Amino acid sequence: MQFFSRKRFRDLSEQEILALAISSEEDDARIYRGYAERLRAEYPASAKMFDGMAKEEDGHRQRLIALHKERFGDTIPLIRREHVAGYYTRRPIWLVENLGIERIREETVMMEQEAETFYVNAAKRCTDASTRKLLGDLAAAEAKHEALAGKLAEEYLDDDSRHDEEIVSHRQFVLTWVQPGLAGLMDGSVSTLAPIFATAFATQSTTTTFLVGLAASVGAGISMGFTEAASDDGQLSGRGSPLKRGLASGVMTAVGGLGHAMPYLIPHFWTATIIAFTVVFCELWAIAWIQKRYMETPFFRAAIQVVLGGALVLGAGILIGSG
Repeated sequence: MQFFSRKRFRDLSEQEILALAISSEEDDARIYRGYAERLRAEYPASAKMFDGMAKEEDGHRQRLIALHKERFGDTIPLIRREHVAGYYTRRPIWLVENLGIERIREETVMMEQEAETFYVNAAKRCTDASTRKLLGDLAAAEAKHEALAGKLAEEYLDDDSRHDEEIVSHRQFVLTWVQPGLAGLMDGSVSTLAPIFATAFATQSTTTTFLVGLAASVGAGISMGFTEAASDDGQLSGRGSPLKRGLASGVMTAVGGLGHAMPYLIPHFWTATIIAFTVVFCELWAIAWIQKRYMETPFFRAAIQVVLGGALVLGAGILIGSG
């Protein structure tokens, strides 16, 4: 019913088209200023770029208001994007700003493309020469905004600024995704070794071992996910969204345990066990590689720590199960 309560674009009057353009430019300027404030602390150069984009949108809005006053007077009808069927929408800023600086820049390009399309279609709907000219000029301006963004980026994002922003972005990626994901992978891979292989050697039943491994992995994943999300809201530590961290930790914990539980879907016990041993070996070396790649831990030290710890837990599980 919401769709049918909206007005169709082709039914808008020229005054309503101008009013819609005015409100759209105002919204876009506010979005750009929101991006700028969101980025100012960590990405000051990009924040200046979005400040420049917001000023451009303000200029468009002022030209549209001046034309509206000239043609229709001071009273501008209240009409917004959500009032027009089929009109492009903007995602809430909080859905975009948490996706990182590159995603924000991509969203900006899409915003300008959608605005250009609107002005092209709006110009076709108008018969007044001055209105058609302004809308056509704004369509051309929106088409050039991608180049403007590049120009502003060149002005504000020098090599040092880009390098600094890349460092901050990488650090945020590590804190939000890699660190909790690595903790989950280590916990899932190592902590489930004992119950899985104890069950395997105690029962020599692949079905029972798989069910125990599945329960241990999923249970550990849920526990780690909730623990990570509840332990820190990220406001003071700067570690990012607790939802993202909880998701990374929970999923990787489950993956770590399921890696050596899945081979027990194979009916033959020793075949499944040998494959499970191989998977464990690969998991432990993968953890060591991730530590070296993202946490800057020397590979040899990481390998010794992870492999030795994993071997001890694995040995304990086999010993308990065999006894």
